[in-house]
Amino acid sequence: MLDFELFPAAEPQSRRLMVMLHGLGDSIDGYLWLPRAMNLPWLNYALVNAPDEYYGGFSWFNFPGDAKPGVQRSYGMLVELLDGLRARGFPTDQTILGGFSQGCLMSIEVAMRYPHRLAGIVGISGRTSDPALLIQERSPVAMQQRVFLTHGTLDQVIPFTEAQAHVQTLKAAGLNIEWHELAKAHTIAGETELELMRNFIQRCYQLA
Repeated sequence: MLDFELFPAAEPQSRRLMVMLHGLGDSIDGYLWLPRAMNLPWLNYALVNAPDEYYGGFSWFNFPGDAKPGVQRSYGMLVELLDGLRARGFPTDQTILGGFSQGCLMSIEVAMRYPHRLAGIVGISGRTSDPALLIQERSPVAMQQRVFLTHGTLDQVIPFTEAQAHVQTLKAAGLNIEWHELAKAHTIAGETELELMRNFIQRCYQLA
């Protein structure tokens, strides 16, 4: 069972939810700023810790090393989390799944494999584990998922050209991806990027 913390919306009746997955070596604590910064009073947040300890933080899969077994295990744990949140009254089709770096990779895994349609997927500064395999093993609803991805042209952790190539492969297969290239390093580019995310989330809920 994944450890997560729920931050309720200012509008208490709202069942809209954003689940945020951190990057390598980070934790829930690294995203405590997000609910206030997004400034969407109707949105609940679930901040999630990855399952493995990693130098004072957590990781979603083995790095460096063979990532595939860890990705598969973490995907299964995210399925349990999303199913559990749905049982708690947060419908999957009202849930945004977001992630940064390793969390972005896991969000794309869910977008392609999870058998339920989400409100949307937000992926920041990441890539996929294996785009060809994801296409081959995609769920029946994968092409209905709305996916928002950003990457920095100055990223020195996950090269821009690598992430771009993965996105092009997924788009060519028919995945519904909104892709943004930003002049940034391996980070979230402040209000510029938050506004892009905010606009996408509002459109997912048909509020813009």
